[in-house]
Amino acid sequence: MTKTYEVRTYGCQMNVHDSERLSGLLETAGYTAATDQTPDLVVFNTCAVRENADNKLYGNLGHIASVKEKNPGMQIAVGGCLAQKDRDTITKKAPYVDVVFGTHNIGSLPVLLERARIAEESQVEILESLEMFPSTLPTKRDSVFAAWVSISVGCNNTCTFCIVPSLRGKEKDRRPGEILAEIEALVADGVVEVTLLGQNVNSYGVEFGDKLAFGKLLRACGQIEGLERLRFTSPHPKDFTDDVIAAMAETPTVMPQLHMPLQSGSDRVLKAMRRSYRQEKYLGIIDRVREAMPHAAITTDIIVGFPGETEEDFLETIDVVRRARFTGAYTFQYSQRPGTPAADLPDQLPKAVVQERYERLVHVVNEVAWDEAKKQQGQVVELLVADHEGKKDDAMHRLSGRARDNRLVHFAPGDHPVRPGDMVEVRITYAAPHHLVSDDEPISYRRTPAGDAWESRQGKTQVLSVGLGMPTLGAPAPLPPAPACAI
Repeated sequence: MTKTYEVRTYGCQMNVHDSERLSGLLETAGYTAATDQTPDLVVFNTCAVRENADNKLYGNLGHIASVKEKNPGMQIAVGGCLAQKDRDTITKKAPYVDVVFGTHNIGSLPVLLERARIAEESQVEILESLEMFPSTLPTKRDSVFAAWVSISVGCNNTCTFCIVPSLRGKEKDRRPGEILAEIEALVADGVVEVTLLGQNVNSYGVEFGDKLAFGKLLRACGQIEGLERLRFTSPHPKDFTDDVIAAMAETPTVMPQLHMPLQSGSDRVLKAMRRSYRQEKYLGIIDRVREAMPHAAITTDIIVGFPGETEEDFLETIDVVRRARFTGAYTFQYSQRPGTPAADLPDQLPKAVVQERYERLVHVVNEVAWDEAKKQQGQVVELLVADHEGKKDDAMHRLSGRARDNRLVHFAPGDHPVRPGDMVEVRITYAAPHHLVSDDEPISYRRTPAGDAWESRQGKTQVLSVGLGMPTLGAPAPLPPAPACAI
């Protein structure tokens, strides 16, 4: 009888991407994704960025323990950054966990599960460093028209608030030929949009000594026939060069969109965070991007309440938000994470102060984003049609898609037989802070190979085992659900 599984993912894009690998590994090993039934295996792919990550994990483990007690033979596995950090405590706090594995040995999961079943005891395996690029693992592809492509893993930055580099390891770069070969294979399989993924994409090339490698890679990707949209996440301001800006502007395939983490607008706080740029440099990058691409949509990450942050520091962040004119921002209250330098800094702020500043920041971010969104009213935009991105699409008889600048647009398809992966042009009739709406019938509709691929694979699951050092494939999230780990 076929065993079923469920993967629960927490945290950043890296974890989303790793969960695609985990799903592919399990399906290659004979498992199928659970639907309505209780799964035979639950995998928690954890994150260690946020303060409540530990509590969330153990709360969820406590809940699933009662389910396991009623279902003999059920297995539980814990992986990801929190597993890497808490390797010695997970099975002590939750002895019913069958497998604990780290960020560097995802591929060991099926073997560890079998060992745990035969030995009838927990199996813990944590590697300290990456022994092979995790690109050769089989992958379950949920999207046929958009894909992640990893260009590096790990991070060389030492931000005082972030624990991830110590868990993910130093940066490891893939060779350009491997990346391009993977993208060509994806396009041949119907993919029209690719997002290059790394914890600091614009430091790509550091391992083989080419500081201009990322700009060259963008240009090379732009030469791939059939690739219509290219994005990347996330860069770091300290490594962002004018050569990359030029490559973005000169390569039509690269979309006019940039996610550039700010974290704080105060030079004093940036220094305490060990972020090796200052407000002037950051705003200078934004100005040069907009000079080269006037209609680029720029989003960011911001942390409020860092230890020692004063009201004056906070107001400097508010000022940068207004000057940078972000179209969106992921805002976070500082989380005190044991094991990070910032956790031991004096002047940890009271929760009430952090909460009040956070609420003010969110208000300004939404105000600026809405002002920027209103500029889109009356504009004609091209959309790559998504697969159920709008929660109210069915009720409103709409579909959703992403504009070239990555804005989410809900639109009325009219009589067009629009499919996910197809392209439509629509005129924007309404703007909200976080989405746009087109209530008019599409101006144009273009069927694409991606739409054909989506249509042909309805009700099917494809698991690929790829070579050439290729990482996993899958639909990229439009923006990170958490800060991009160490960025």
